[in-house]
Amino acid sequence: MEAEEVMATSAIPAKVAVIGGGQMGSGIARTYAIAGAEVSIVERGTAAADIAEKRLSDAVQKDAKREKLDDPDELLSRLNVIPELADLPAGTELVIEAVPEVAETKVEVLSGAERFVDAEAVLASNTSSLSVAGLSAALRHPERFLGMHYFNPVPASKLVELVAGPSTTEAVIGRARGWVRVLGKTDLLVRDSPGFATSRLGVLLGLEAIRMLAEGIADAASVDSAMELGYRHPMGPLRSTDLVGLDVRLAIAEHLHATLGERFAPPQLLRDKVARGELGRKTGRGFFNWE
Repeated sequence: MEAEEVMATSAIPAKVAVIGGGQMGSGIARTYAIAGAEVSIVERGTAAADIAEKRLSDAVQKDAKREKLDDPDELLSRLNVIPELADLPAGTELVIEAVPEVAETKVEVLSGAERFVDAEAVLASNTSSLSVAGLSAALRHPERFLGMHYFNPVPASKLVELVAGPSTTEAVIGRARGWVRVLGKTDLLVRDSPGFATSRLGVLLGLEAIRMLAEGIADAASVDSAMELGYRHPMGPLRSTDLVGLDVRLAIAEHLHATLGERFAPPQLLRDKVARGELGRKTGRGFFNWE
């Protein structure tokens, strides 16, 4: 399917649901709320819901202090955390799952969400590497499902990678492209393959940077500076790994290793840091100190 063959719509969905209120889910939710949508974040359990609400509030207040928001309270009024998929508001037009990169978990929440949305609703996965065809296999209506891969930090990023499954209709792709453009981002339509375009390239560069660090070729700051100054990358591969999360990058690398071969084998240094809980910015330490 060629991108130019698909007509894009131009209106933001009135109601959006994001399953998973972690760093990515929170960013996706805020982005749609900023654009004017009413957004529900699904987090199971009181403790998880409380953490998601605090994460949302802290992020919105931080943006307000940076003068990126005029009315943080008005934005927060469009963000609501709900405890169950059964509580999804009627008329929800777009449901995006943003749970951990585990196929079984994603299939479970997507098939669960499908039972509680209208027939016209679009279901999307924020997967960065898993097969969209595989995720759609458990759905009753795979024709309304696609991959919508957002990038961290979502409000500031400029790209959303769209991945059509074997049954995804052109109308659904067109709606997704329109929503991405109304958010002020660029849509990139790619073929369903392991790692798609962005993760496949980004992970390969990140893994080699980790190997260079482990081999003592240069320290983390120097490895990143080499790409930032020499190749005009806005952010080096190690700092980028810290922002994505070392655990997330390891999970993607393991999937790509299994599907694409040895060039994606995770370095031992990455495994060791994940085992120690050094997951990047979200834990205060990864390849850099974020505390």
